[in-house]
Amino acid sequence: MSSNSIDSGHLKSFIERIERLEEEKKALAEDIKDVYAEAKGTGYDVKVMRKIVSLRRQDTHKRKEEEEILDLYLSALGMG
Repeated sequence: MSSNSIDSGHLKSFIERIERLEEEKKALAEDIKDVYAEAKGTGYDVKVMRKIVSLRRQDTHKRKEEEEILDLYLSALGMG
């Protein structure tokens, strides 16, 4: 598509959709931050919770493989 044949209405629609989604993403990030603050207020370790959320997102096989390598490295350093 050349710059002379841009459909400005279509482009504007895309931009506005992206802007709305960015606002929703910002609101969700604030909600997540609030949940972590609430958890911290009740005594949970937020750093560990973030790690758990990250681990749960990973593929089970990949996570187990990484854990095995971590154990191997820790053992090699006398830490395991």
